[in-house]
Amino acid sequence: MVGIGSGGCDQITVEAVQALNSADYALAAVKRPPAGGEDPLFTRRVELLGRHAPGLELVGVQDPERDRSSSSTSTHGGYRGVVLDWHAARAKAWEQVLLDRPGDVAIPVWGDPAFYDSTLRILDRIAGRGRVQMDVRVLPGISALQVLAAQHRLVLHEIGATITVTTGRRLREVVASGADNVVVMLNSDLPLEGLEDWHIWWGGNLGDVGETLVSGRVGDVLADLRQARERLRAEHGWVMDVYLLRRVESDS
Repeated sequence: MVGIGSGGCDQITVEAVQALNSADYALAAVKRPPAGGEDPLFTRRVELLGRHAPGLELVGVQDPERDRSSSSTSTHGGYRGVVLDWHAARAKAWEQVLLDRPGDVAIPVWGDPAFYDSTLRILDRIAGRGRVQMDVRVLPGISALQVLAAQHRLVLHEIGATITVTTGRRLREVVASGADNVVVMLNSDLPLEGLEDWHIWWGGNLGDVGETLVSGRVGDVLADLRQARERLRAEHGWVMDVYLLRRVESDS
């Protein structure tokens, strides 16, 4: 597994480039975009490999459909069950490719494999089935959290303070628990109602040509944030965003 950064072709370590160039082939899921056509994220991986590992073939595996209905994913337990079913289906598809094409395989992973990525879990499933002999090595990458902090020129936590990293789905729960400095990843939308007085530092498609940054009081910039997400999706076919939310203490 090779962390390849959050979108920019140069957000990749020397160690990762060496690993790509020593592999027999690379493997990645191919997802079906909502509007049809090619998967823009698969295409982005092809471009990255063409730049850093010319001649390395990227083998695409059609990603199984995932149940995204609100009836199945409205609760944490329901969502987890849907994701585990999806992991099982993806493991089966990847296993077949690994059986058909033995050799050293590089799996390019967005950002860092340790942050909200399931590739290692899927490989563990395949290894547990015992049909493919595996020796998995994980190479860290530059995460979206790092790029967000760098591009906004900020430290993600205040002096001696705690930082909480969560998903958009769990944001309400985290805020209700008392967290006041929160990095949010994996966003289907921007669930920021009720947080209008918090401060936000937001980044979309970080490191890519469409990179967009917005910061300010949530109530003042929320409309701009939603417009930026839709513009990125329309112009590039995908949007990946991450943001820091910080509670602002009242002066009264």
